[in-house]
Amino acid sequence: MKTSREAKRIARGLFALAKPKGQLDRARITTIADTLIADQPRAYLQILNEFARLVRLEVESRHATISSAVALDPATTTELENQLRHQFGTDITTEFHTQPELLGGMRVHFGSDVWDGTVRARLETLRDAI
Repeated sequence: MKTSREAKRIARGLFALAKPKGQLDRARITTIADTLIADQPRAYLQILNEFARLVRLEVESRHATISSAVALDPATTTELENQLRHQFGTDITTEFHTQPELLGGMRVHFGSDVWDGTVRARLETLRDAI
């Protein structure tokens, strides 16, 4: 089902209300969703779906996934988290993964950005250059 322009416009307005100081407010998100469900304005399902999509995209854009070839020690993870928070704000979340196939180095996914400093990526770059 295609979301109408009006439903998208209303959802964007509600989404702006859910970010009073530039950060998502969980209580406001819940209140907005509960009010939409209770009042059931015209096209409320479309509005609710679009609002949920906007919230999901915002949450994903504030989440960093860090992959490394070996498990990082607690001091390194803390330092990395502090650097990310200093650069992008205190409301980010982090998740660490170990992927031996990276061979060495680290890959950071943050929102739609990827910083790849892995040995595997460097070797693939060299292979493609030949």
